[in-house]
Amino acid sequence: MAQVIWLKKADALFEKYMFNAFIEYGQTTSKKWMNERIRMADRLTNHPLSYPPEPLLNDRKRCFRSCLVLERFKFVYYYDSSTDTVFVVDIWDCRRNPESLKQRIK
Repeated sequence: MAQVIWLKKADALFEKYMFNAFIEYGQTTSKKWMNERIRMADRLTNHPLSYPPEPLLNDRKRCFRSCLVLERFKFVYYYDSSTDTVFVVDIWDCRRNPESLKQRIK
């Protein structure tokens, strides 16, 4: 079973989005954020390559993959098979300019 690790940047963004969801939409929406994180982690521990490669990042050395959540956000990650570890590196709001994702992940 793979281990899922959230890098500091991604974890901070998750907390920010979850807090904003609570303030703007209430507890139900913030719980949806948490449920999506749990659902994705559960799937990745058993099937780390199950989400598709992120097409905006196909020119990178690593194969970044993304999981669409709540219809407009992507959890972006890569899998290190040598350590059987998934690293969640970013959360991207799909309404933003696609170039911003390319700039954020180097």
